[in-house]
Amino acid sequence: MKLKSWQGWLLFFGAMAAVFVMGILAASITERRAEVVSIYANKKVDIADMESRNEIYNANYPREYETWRQTADTSFKSEFNGSQAVDVLEERPNMVILWAGYSFAKDYSTPRGHMHAVGDVRQTLRTGSPGVNQAGDVQPATCWSCKSPDVPRMMNKLGVSAFYKSAWSEMGPEIVNPIGCADCHDPQTMDLHISRPALIEAFERQGKDISQSTLQEMRSLVCAQCHVEYYFKGEGKYLTFPWDKGMTIEAAEEYYDSYEYTDYIHALSRTPILKAQHPDFELSQMGIHAQRGVACADCHMPYISEGGVKFSDHHIRSPLAEMNRTCQICHRQSEETLRKNVFERQRKCEEVRDQLEEVLTRAHIEAAFAWEKGAAEAQMQPILKLIRQAQWRWDYSVASHGASFHAPQEVVRIMSNGIARAMEARLELARVLAQNGYSEPVPMPDISTKEKAQKYIGLDMEQLHKDKERFMKEVAVKWVEEAKASEGLLTK
Repeated sequence: MKLKSWQGWLLFFGAMAAVFVMGILAASITERRAEVVSIYANKKVDIADMESRNEIYNANYPREYETWRQTADTSFKSEFNGSQAVDVLEERPNMVILWAGYSFAKDYSTPRGHMHAVGDVRQTLRTGSPGVNQAGDVQPATCWSCKSPDVPRMMNKLGVSAFYKSAWSEMGPEIVNPIGCADCHDPQTMDLHISRPALIEAFERQGKDISQSTLQEMRSLVCAQCHVEYYFKGEGKYLTFPWDKGMTIEAAEEYYDSYEYTDYIHALSRTPILKAQHPDFELSQMGIHAQRGVACADCHMPYISEGGVKFSDHHIRSPLAEMNRTCQICHRQSEETLRKNVFERQRKCEEVRDQLEEVLTRAHIEAAFAWEKGAAEAQMQPILKLIRQAQWRWDYSVASHGASFHAPQEVVRIMSNGIARAMEARLELARVLAQNGYSEPVPMPDISTKEKAQKYIGLDMEQLHKDKERFMKEVAVKWVEEAKASEGLLTK
């Protein structure tokens, strides 16, 4: 039967489309084959299990290693954060008041790249001398948990519980290599793997086996080993994620309340405070990107094609640094439009944050004043509960890196609830003060700078710096000597 003209053209274009698709498939197979050859066939050295020295991986994976080294770069700056260490307490003195009685009131800077993890945690005033927390406990090695691939090595050597129970200073000679290859990859196969037990244990308590996770899921889960809310449980300071009742802020609060857990007692208001860490994973799951199946690595470790090989960029940083390889892979708007959209969301969250920090700071100061005026425990307990809830919502929101973009609606909801609780606490404080014979506005101290705020809460910063310097000098010699003897595991 003779084909009609339109049928012939249809067959022609159909054949052309099939050839085009097959060409793309062949190119993809060739590209993937090049990746496989690069990863496996060109290995130059055998890498031992638990190998924590990042430079050892360079011979086999030079592209990934070179981009990882760029996490030392601190030049990127955005309207909100960046890769530079910024003194947050200098910018926001109210935070000194909010953390009165806790080490964060001494020193808190924005985080830098992974290459700086070990150095920054050694230098901060939050570690080292005086060496004990508010309860008089020695600072545990648990504080090292997310700073180095040496941590799983030491957990394997000592046992997980024994590692957590060790002193922070005791692990100083061993924890030397910054966050790197073995934290996320099996050293022998380079498959993504979970190197920290806390994440596995948290999911197991929920009845989930993450060993069955897909590759795309793993591209977020390896980040979730550290970028989460956590606490040190019990006398053994066992690293634990509070997910047993769910992964929302309310579920974590219910979990902590069920154990009557408190991180510290506020030095002014006497509130039993919950200190949030950095619930990045939990909050990111509330946002549209995670709900659409986008992994952390899709935006923070975009692919690069080089010499016919496609690999993940290990210069982990803000997606705004190279939007043509991150945002614009999916979004077709201009960089200017996309950046404006990001900043708009962040500014709105910032506005609510400013309000919450102001009313919460005043609540702490007014509570301290109420105690001075003779307020009774029975009068203050409902107020302290409200302040605890308000501060938990503030800290949970601001401690998360990027939450104002990952899940802006959720962050605004959380902080708005915090404002409501802080305002209710202040109203109740006014009633308590009136009952104790005081009806005037509570006098507010001058806390306009970090120095003034620290002095107000009783911190002697000059002495703290001297104590830290003395402590580091005392342990430095010991650390160096022990590191030299630690089986050649000191990084170059």
